[in-house]
Amino acid sequence: MAKSVNVRMHAQNKSGESGTAKLTPQGADKTRVEISLKGGPKGTPQPAHIHEGSCAKLDPKPKYGLENVVDGKSSTVVPQGIDSVRGMAINVHKSADDLKTYVACGDIGKGGGAMKKGGGMEKKS
Repeated sequence: MAKSVNVRMHAQNKSGESGTAKLTPQGADKTRVEISLKGGPKGTPQPAHIHEGSCAKLDPKPKYGLENVVDGKSSTVVPQGIDSVRGMAINVHKSADDLKTYVACGDIGKGGGAMKKGGGMEKKS
């Protein structure tokens, strides 16, 4: 079975919001995505998505919607195995009214290894 992946979520647009996203396999065809951010607004829902591409070159159309980040936390099960979302990026928006402003982003790495400064990933058992 595939292993969990930790993704660094880096602040975007001087938001001050950063943290991690943990992707955990839920069988062969589902993945739990748990986002944990610090520095965000209290009580304001922030939309989050998985997009094709990387934080540096993000496809603006979301591939998978995630539960809103509220008070820095979000947990969603997406209908794809963990290997299917590798090479994509997790992105968090400022608010439902300001979807154009990204506040945090992390690249889901394609392979093994340590987290990279630009996003990256790390395998965990």
